Amino acid sequence: MTPQDNKKIVEERKELIKEVLQAYPEKAAKKREKHLNVHEEGKTDCGVKSNIKSLPGVMTARGCAYAGSKGVVWGPIKDMIHISHGPVGCGYWSWSGRRNYYLGTTGVDTFGTMHFTSDFQERDIVFGGDKKLLKLIQELEELFPLNRGVSVQSECPIGLIGDDIEAVSKKAAKELGKPVVPVRCEGFRGVSQSLGHHIANDQIRDWVFPRADQAKKDGSLKFESTPYDVAIIGDYNIGGDAWASRILLEEIGLRVVAQWSGDGTINEMLLTPNVKINLIHCYRSMNYISRHMEEAYGIPWMEYNFFGPTKIAESLRAIAARFDSKIQENAEKVIAKYQPSMDAIIAKYGPRLEGKTVAMMVGGLRPRHVVPAFNDLGMKLVGTGYEFAHSDDYKRTTHYIDNGTIVYDDVTAFEFEEFIKALKPDLIASGVKEKYVFQKMGLPFRQMHSWDYSGPYHGYDGFAIFARDMDLALNSPTWGLIGAPWNKSAKKALRKATAAV
Repeated sequence: MTPQDNKKIVEERKELIKEVLQAYPEKAAKKREKHLNVHEEGKTDCGVKSNIKSLPGVMTARGCAYAGSKGVVWGPIKDMIHISHGPVGCGYWSWSGRRNYYLGTTGVDTFGTMHFTSDFQERDIVFGGDKKLLKLIQELEELFPLNRGVSVQSECPIGLIGDDIEAVSKKAAKELGKPVVPVRCEGFRGVSQSLGHHIANDQIRDWVFPRADQAKKDGSLKFESTPYDVAIIGDYNIGGDAWASRILLEEIGLRVVAQWSGDGTINEMLLTPNVKINLIHCYRSMNYISRHMEEAYGIPWMEYNFFGPTKIAESLRAIAARFDSKIQENAEKVIAKYQPSMDAIIAKYGPRLEGKTVAMMVGGLRPRHVVPAFNDLGMKLVGTGYEFAHSDDYKRTTHYIDNGTIVYDDVTAFEFEEFIKALKPDLIASGVKEKYVFQKMGLPFRQMHSWDYSGPYHGYDGFAIFARDMDLALNSPTWGLIGAPWNKSAKKALRKATAAV
């Protein structure tokens, strides 16, 4: 493609953004304009504003701080009980909807898919819920004595009425001899679930790691170190992702001391300050605690990407470079071992997916990390964006996207639909809130928050599943019977099929 062609694409898509914004009142359009842009080759910034409060009434896909803490960071820690402290409604919607796989016996030594709530009523709002919270923690200890600790996930009313969850947690921890962690993640804090991640990280720093430091001093926490100890940080084991990643890290000779939050334990969190390096997958949700460990314990960290063979090989080599020649040689052997199977997958699915276009809108790391996996299959991205990203996420995104890609921050339902109608992608990769809208429009869709009941998508094993799922989504014959609004041939086929019936 010539420089003139590249420039033309950028100009056309910038014009598209202007057309979409015309539907808003002037003030709203001016604000939303800052969050929409077209990536231009060579630029190191996507040129969009981020981490700013959403406009009221525009229907965004964001969550709240409580969702970020309970649903993402703390909730998947499997051997702790996580109390949704407040009314039952928020607790219900946090009930393990992300398919964070774990090993263990639910209700005995693991509690990830169980729901614990203080079920606030009107009288609790009036008189406070401190006593109720303490009683709840005591009762849970009787019912589930094998739990290894408790976290208190505050919902909005807790911050509004001023319950002292810190005092209750200190008292309960002393009484039980276990960690009880208060998390002030009331939903009204911040502009999205992103602040919930940050708050949750801070509580690990302030309530978990001091416990690890003390245990190390008094000798109650035993740890035999090796030169190859690593921790997987920010992988939530959706559909088994962390397991797929762990297989590769252990295959090149590293020892995974801890993985959290997915299939993680409180003991693994306590051991993490002993590792040689933290390997972070979801940068947005866990960079805070990784930075703290670098400052407090001198543990370096690095972001890696295990989506698609190209990035898997690149990441394995980058990780191995932090260790000795033995690990580096093992990494090359592992890459060579899996390359034939990857070539076979690409040979099988590539011809069916080559040239297909994709528009993404997800949270966390996926709007950039999944791009190379699509590229490995010959698919091209036409638009991408995050629900709750910060400026550094968008800077990282420029390494993954091509010239002319539309970038949208905290995109509204209206904007996303209009972009789809104009760009006409072959596949939409987004969240459950968008899934049924686009399927009713006759568009192939994959739910990319929790892999649409499939997975894993990480690692070499995951890429095989990813390629199969993209093929199933795009090449199902059912789409020929429904047809996208702009697909005239599909409409004709639908009319013909209906007439035959």
